[in-house]
Amino acid sequence: MVKFRKYISGITVLASGLFLAQSTVSTVLFSPTYDSQKSSLNLPSPAVAVEKTILSPKELIDVNLNTMITDPVLKNANWGFVVYDPKTKKIISSYNENMPLVPASTTKLLTTETALNLLGENYRWMTQLEYSGQVDENGVLNGNLYIIGSGDPSLGTNKAGALSYREIISDFVSGLSREGIKKVNGDIIIQTAFFKGNISRLPENVVWLENNNYYLPAGTTREISPANEKLIVKKNNFSTDKKFFYVSPYANQMVYAEKYEGDGVLTTKLPDAPAYLANTFRTTLVKSGIAVTGKVTPKMTDSAPESRKLVSAYKSPTLADIIYYTNQHSDNSLAEALLRTVGFFRKGDQTSESGRVVVRDHLKDIAFDAEGLNYMDGSGLSRSNTVTPIAQAKYLTSLMNEKYYGTYLTSLPIGGQSGTLKRMFNITGNGQVFAKTGTLNKVKTLAGYIKTNSGRTLVFSLLVNNYSGSVDMVKKRMEKIIEPTLDL
Repeated sequence: MVKFRKYISGITVLASGLFLAQSTVSTVLFSPTYDSQKSSLNLPSPAVAVEKTILSPKELIDVNLNTMITDPVLKNANWGFVVYDPKTKKIISSYNENMPLVPASTTKLLTTETALNLLGENYRWMTQLEYSGQVDENGVLNGNLYIIGSGDPSLGTNKAGALSYREIISDFVSGLSREGIKKVNGDIIIQTAFFKGNISRLPENVVWLENNNYYLPAGTTREISPANEKLIVKKNNFSTDKKFFYVSPYANQMVYAEKYEGDGVLTTKLPDAPAYLANTFRTTLVKSGIAVTGKVTPKMTDSAPESRKLVSAYKSPTLADIIYYTNQHSDNSLAEALLRTVGFFRKGDQTSESGRVVVRDHLKDIAFDAEGLNYMDGSGLSRSNTVTPIAQAKYLTSLMNEKYYGTYLTSLPIGGQSGTLKRMFNITGNGQVFAKTGTLNKVKTLAGYIKTNSGRTLVFSLLVNNYSGSVDMVKKRMEKIIEPTLDL
C-alpha cells in the first residue's frame, strides 16, 4: 500500500503546501473536461520543479498514487499497482498489490514464457510432404500423397515470417517435379495426430465475439462452415446490467459480452490449416497438369502405416519468432495454440485443459506466487482469469536469470516504438517501458520492465478493472502512474 514519510521542521511546511498545490493541480488535471481541454492547460511548472527538488522519486510516486486514488476515472475501479526492485527483491511502491484482478492479455506472459521454458527458443514445427507406392516410367505415382502436420500454429498465416499457403504449395509442387511425378493414382492424406479433436469446450466466460469474429480453440475446424455460423443473441433480462449473451452453435456454451458489435454473421479466426493446405495443394496440382485421381482425406490414426518417402519439409519460424509476434500483436489464436502445444509436449494430449495443467505445474516449479491466481486460458480472453500485481512483478523478476530472458524481453512491446505500446509513452517513457498490454471491455492492464533514467531495470504491474470513462482516458492515467518511476 502507499505509505508516506513524516517530514520535519520547514520541510514539513513546504511539503504540505506542495501537497495542497498538487491537489489543486489534480482537480484541473483530472476533471471530466480535461481530456478535451488539455491544450489550454498551463501547469505550475515552478512548483513542480520545487516539489521534485524536495521530494525523492519514491515520494513523488506515492504522492502521484494518492492523487490517482481519487481520480474520477479510477476512484470506483478495482485496480492495483506495484513497482518492484529485482536486485533488492523489495517493493518500491504499491497500491492494492495483493488484489486478484483480471489480467486480460498480460496472461500471455505466462503462456509464452512456459513455451520458451519447455520447448526452447529454437523449437520449430514441421509440415512434411511424403508419398507411398512407386513411380512408374511414365511418372505415374501408384500410391498416396501424405501431408504430415505437427500443429504449426503459424501455418499459411504469414505471421512471424511464416510462408503463405501458396509459397508452401509451390515448394511441394517443385518436390513432386524433382521426383518425376506427373500423375497421382491415389489420395492426398492429411495425417496429424497433434490436434485430434474438433471443437473443445471454451474456457469459462470467454468473450468469443470480438469485432465480428470469435476465437476458436487451435486445431481443426473442418466441420465448421462459416456460411452456417449465425449468431444467436439474447439480451440479458435477469440483471440490471445490459449485457448480451452469445451461444456458440458448435460449443453449445453461453458466454457474455458488454456490447454487441457484430452484424449477425460470424467468421472463424482459425481455419483447419492442414485441410486447407491439402485441398489447395490438390487444386494447384490439377491446374498445373498433375492429375490426382483420389480425394483429400484425413487419417488421424494409422495402425499399419505405409512405407513412405519424404518429398519436401516446411519448417515454421522459430518459437522465438512466434512468441515475438504473439506478444507484439497480442495474437490470441497463437497464444491458445501455444497452450495446446505445451500440453501435448508434456501430456501427449492436445487439449486446452492439458495445456493449463502444464502451465500451472511450471508456475509451481518456479515458485510463482499462486495466491489469487486463476489461469483459465492461454490468451487472456477469459474474464475468469485473475492474478495479483505482486505475483506478476515477482514472476517477471525471476525470469531475469533465465537464459532466454533476452528473447523474452525482446518480445515485449516497447513504449512509443513497437507493438501494442506504440501509441503509449510517446514522449515520457519512450523506449523505456517494455511491457505486455491487456484490453477487455473496462479492463486495461500493463506489466513488464522499466529502464529508468539512471539506468536501473525495475519491474512493474498495473492492472485496472471496471474503470470509468474511455480506454484513452484510462491509458493516460496509466502513463501518469508510470511516469515518476522513470526517475528512480
